[in-house]
Amino acid sequence: MRKRILVTGGAGFVGSHLCRRLLNEGNDVICLDNFFTGSKENIIDLLPHPYFELIRHDVQEPILLEVDEIYNLACPASPPHYQFDPVATTRTSVLGAINMLDIARKCKAKILQASTSEVYGDPEVHPQPESYRGSVSTTGIRACYDEGKRCAETLFFDYYRQHGVKIKVIRIFNTYGPYMNPDDGRVVSNFIMQALRNQDITIYGAGTQTRSFQYVDDLVEGMIRLMNSDDSFTGPVNIGNPGEFTMLELAQKIITLTGSSSKLTYKPLPQDDPLQRQPDISLAKKELDWEPTIALEEGLKKTIAYFKSLTR
Repeated sequence: MRKRILVTGGAGFVGSHLCRRLLNEGNDVICLDNFFTGSKENIIDLLPHPYFELIRHDVQEPILLEVDEIYNLACPASPPHYQFDPVATTRTSVLGAINMLDIARKCKAKILQASTSEVYGDPEVHPQPESYRGSVSTTGIRACYDEGKRCAETLFFDYYRQHGVKIKVIRIFNTYGPYMNPDDGRVVSNFIMQALRNQDITIYGAGTQTRSFQYVDDLVEGMIRLMNSDDSFTGPVNIGNPGEFTMLELAQKIITLTGSSSKLTYKPLPQDDPLQRQPDISLAKKELDWEPTIALEEGLKKTIAYFKSLTR
């Protein structure tokens, strides 16, 4: 049976991949985006599809739609974008969650919230299980994103308890792949673009801080498995690659893969930048039979090829 599925932030990096996957599975997909960070270029090939619909709309404002499922991805995710208008970032997370949850409640639809590993802040527990409550600054420059996502999670569980809304909450760790904005300020896109231009690669701090990087196809698989899981399993559940790399290791790998002549340059560590980030994915393995399948080098090659295509 063809499902009618709403994807907020559907013209963004992850959202565009999710829209493609849902269409390929035979669904009727509504992409809702205000194009603050999303791009019509990301979904331009989908516009002629008979079961794809694009709506330009900001989730901060209510909208009436009849749907079976909702993937709520709308929110700028890179620090330069979410810090550009921090009030709007918080409003997007909080009001966007309320507006989408109201649709789900009225339609009796199932709804998935794209939360983030940023809810763990600069973690004091490593790796981070879902039971860890986090170490987040409420007053720092990243708080608009971190606290907005934490509040969205709270709203989801309150709607679940108070109104019986069928919810799913996923905590997404660092993700990369084609359709990333080359200038979005995230580390993978920064390093690749600097390497392709033979510019100095910018390392913040000593470069010993770590992240785990998952390819976007692995994330989309995890999202769909969570949405299709039993209604009794709400999450939150970590979806990320537990392979941990320092920023120096990532930079050197990208220089090698691009054949770049880039050198490394060092700048001070940004405020509230976490020193470690690695998911414990035991719950995802147990409940979703999910774990990442695409190794970092394989995913980086695909991502580098995409960025090269933009510079031709």
